[in-house]
Amino acid sequence: MSHTRIIGSIMLLLASGAALAQGNNDLIAASQAGASPLYFQPAANTALVSPGAFYNEKECAPRNGLPAFFKKAAAGKPLLIGFIGGSITQGNAGYRPQTLRYIQAMYPGTDIKALNAGVSGTGTDLGACRVKEQLLQHRPDLVFVEFAVNGAYAEGMEGIVRQVKKSGAEVCLIYTITGAHTKIYAAGKVPENVAGLEKIAAHYGVPSIHLGMEASMLEQQGRLLWKGAAGDTAGHILFSTDGVHPLDAGGNLYAAAIARGMEKIKKEKPTGGNKQLPAPVFADNWEDAGMYAPRDIAVFSKGWEPVIIQQFAPWFPQIEKASTPGESFTFRFRGTGFGIFDVGGPEAGQVTIEVNGKSMQVQPPLVPGTQVYRLAEGDSLPVNRFNVYCNNRYRGQHQFFTLPSGDYTVTIRLSGRKADKRTILGPEQVDDITKHPEKYDQTVLYLGRILIKGTLQLNGNR
Repeated sequence: MSHTRIIGSIMLLLASGAALAQGNNDLIAASQAGASPLYFQPAANTALVSPGAFYNEKECAPRNGLPAFFKKAAAGKPLLIGFIGGSITQGNAGYRPQTLRYIQAMYPGTDIKALNAGVSGTGTDLGACRVKEQLLQHRPDLVFVEFAVNGAYAEGMEGIVRQVKKSGAEVCLIYTITGAHTKIYAAGKVPENVAGLEKIAAHYGVPSIHLGMEASMLEQQGRLLWKGAAGDTAGHILFSTDGVHPLDAGGNLYAAAIARGMEKIKKEKPTGGNKQLPAPVFADNWEDAGMYAPRDIAVFSKGWEPVIIQQFAPWFPQIEKASTPGESFTFRFRGTGFGIFDVGGPEAGQVTIEVNGKSMQVQPPLVPGTQVYRLAEGDSLPVNRFNVYCNNRYRGQHQFFTLPSGDYTVTIRLSGRKADKRTILGPEQVDDITKHPEKYDQTVLYLGRILIKGTLQLNGNR
């Protein structure tokens, strides 16, 4: 690794203006930033939540329960819990540390560790690619999966569930919400996106917990403000300042729902059921998705430089950097899609894609709200890795491309065409690009992982 360049501390500066004034999807995308340490323990000031007096029979569906987890916990054996999701999982206020502290309090004296595989602004498509490397290789006993507000892509969720169950771990789906969902829950209904995920949970007999029911009731009663200015707590609980990401009080409500769910699952007798993995709901689910260190599977042209970017090291111990147009990497696979998990920033450039020697054009997303795009033959218009959220900040980002089932050789090449970054940023985000135009007048790709939906056909150079 002596040849590897270490980039110490790229500052993560929050984008201002337009990027902060968008809808829920934009808020989620804008939350993308650096990586968190994988292993964690609750901080000393993490709240120990109480299940409280709230009760709704539909809040938690135990189904086949978590018998192996609770049996091992009762025996006092060491436990490992994994959390995978988006920004609400990655952040420290959302629910994750409070949940771990509560479970630790359920079994005092038992060694219980946990993994944080939250990646802000991403959904089940990337989650299905990440789950093996970031969680399952560490052999967790239980995995909580949170992706309801990040597209709720059911095919990806099924892929995660199938991978977790095949690993021998148990799984529990947890459903966070946005402000638009509170009135649905208050009316005794379930949001459409959550209903789709519930079909997956029911098919596999895995427990699920609706985290937003109590908050929805409190809002209906005038005791909770879903979105407000920081410090606006007069006479009510302030859930969030942006309508998506909970403050401490909101995250404590989410964690209390999980506490109630865990107590219910522990007490109720599982419904049983066949332990064999059933046939999938979706034939094209993401069970075969994975992500790979680029040098393990691809052949690179000579101009790439291995670098380490410290705040992304938990995800990418080494990043492949190209800054000269024409530099490329090539890999082969059999399957239905591929993608890249990279680092965006001011210098991010554009890439072109060739599949089996043919130039490809990116088509609209396969499923709105996801980063799953279609490809079609045609003049290879560049795929831009710079976007409105790259204003003086660096962020983890990904893009996935689907294909008909087949054998493929893919070449991704750094394009010499430069995007109009000033126009992309918009009139409210011109301060940094005006002061430091040289920072943006570059064409760089920081490649962290290659994503594959299928099986590999080649080991590349190292």
